[in-house]
Amino acid sequence: MTHPAPAPSTDTRAPLVFGGLPEAEGFARVPITPRDRVHFRADREIPLARLRADLPDGVTVSHDEGEGLYRVDGPCGQGGVLADWLRAWCATHGATTVGLRAEADVRRRAPRDLPPAFLEDLCRHYMPVSLKRLQRNMSTIRLHLPDPDDLTQQVAEWILKAVGQYDETKGVPFGAFLATQLSKWVHDLGRNAHGRTAADTENRQQKAIAAFQAEHQRRPTERELAAYMGQSVATLRRNSQTVATLNGLRNLQSLDGTPDATEVLLPDSDEAPDQIMDEAEQTLLSHALTAACAPDPTAARGQRAAQPNVLGWATWYLTTWGGQTKTQVSADLGTSVRNMNVHADRVERALKDRLAELSE
Repeated sequence: MTHPAPAPSTDTRAPLVFGGLPEAEGFARVPITPRDRVHFRADREIPLARLRADLPDGVTVSHDEGEGLYRVDGPCGQGGVLADWLRAWCATHGATTVGLRAEADVRRRAPRDLPPAFLEDLCRHYMPVSLKRLQRNMSTIRLHLPDPDDLTQQVAEWILKAVGQYDETKGVPFGAFLATQLSKWVHDLGRNAHGRTAADTENRQQKAIAAFQAEHQRRPTERELAAYMGQSVATLRRNSQTVATLNGLRNLQSLDGTPDATEVLLPDSDEAPDQIMDEAEQTLLSHALTAACAPDPTAARGQRAAQPNVLGWATWYLTTWGGQTKTQVSADLGTSVRNMNVHADRVERALKDRLAELSE
């Protein structure tokens, strides 16, 4: 049996040229190579310049400030040795590693090794392309990056990140690879802000509910949804509570409603037993914490203050009443201690004002 000859390609588009080099040739000049990588966070900020100076030859480090994640790349087969070295180095400098793990055969390239003119033209070309691709996600992006300059800088960082991960041997055009990665990294904005566990749980549940509705033209019952997701009902209930808490915080408005809508009454200290006073103080603190994390109704749309401070609430609640350390919370939520501190500081400022108002 003979097969017909394939039809000639109708794609007559000229290859993209950056810095005088066709796109494919530019990537081929600095091929992606395998290496061992060690990922870790630390319970405090470490001196990055000192770490770079002390690293063995051929080993590099990068730091994602948003996630507080350090990535150290070394020769293949050295991941385990490098992990032990990093753990000891951090201890010497008064820091403890969090979630340290070694990963073998990670394929990456360093964007700075590409010809400078090639990289500059490539970034200039794909910046507007990326912004247009992200238009469908702009409402989500503005929740986390309301400043246009911050958005431009973030997209530029994403392009460089894609350059570092792009494997030209797979036969996929760089533009298509970049588009796929952008969709994933936009989702990561929410995961970093609200905690990976809660955001991922919500995403999985919403996808499962939508798939069930498309198949059966109705919403699933609790037992049906659990079976559809391959979970026990107990697990589904626990995860649903996580999602409900996240949604409640997202939609939270000030508990006061209007300035005179809510009045907090405390018993007179001379007449109330200590237990009643303790309960009253806990109620007052709980009210103040929740209100301090609520969106500011006077803030302009797109500003950070117009969104609920979910991570700040979780940090305060879990460390104050949950008995956990920030390092434990950081590991559970998949975000950095530094990121938690930024959100917790916002809570502290609002909480002081709120307590002052309530105690007048």
